[in-house]
Amino acid sequence: MLIGLLLAAQIIVSLSLIGVVLLQRSEGGGFVGGGSSGGMMSVRGVGDLLTRTTWILGSAFFIIALLLTILEGREKGASSVVDRLKIDNIDPSTLNQPKPSRPPAGTAQPGAPQGAPVPLQAPQPTINNPFLGQPAQPGPSAPPQ
Repeated sequence: MLIGLLLAAQIIVSLSLIGVVLLQRSEGGGFVGGGSSGGMMSVRGVGDLLTRTTWILGSAFFIIALLLTILEGREKGASSVVDRLKIDNIDPSTLNQPKPSRPPAGTAQPGAPQGAPVPLQAPQPTINNPFLGQPAQPGPSAPPQ
């Protein structure tokens, strides 16, 4: 419930902060130079108000973000990735044992059935040299003659 309220407040503060920043002029005039000398606020007063509002909204944004982070961390508990790995269940004597050796490819294993498939092996590459009288065989990408 509290996290939902803080998320709603964070969205409102974020949108307000975006609006206040977009109202400011880059030169610091505020309200795109609006305001007259006889009005309620001068251009400088509007600029000061927008600057002060930006600071307040920015501070509220960071405080709410920090509160959300703390509350979410407490809700999920203090478990880390290392705690979830269950390292205590690992037997250290089995960690550095050598792997069982494999027989070379193509040889039958002593307990394997006779109809077991043999692993595929790449064929030996052949080089056709046209200077030695061997005709070069055109590949699929060769242009027709």
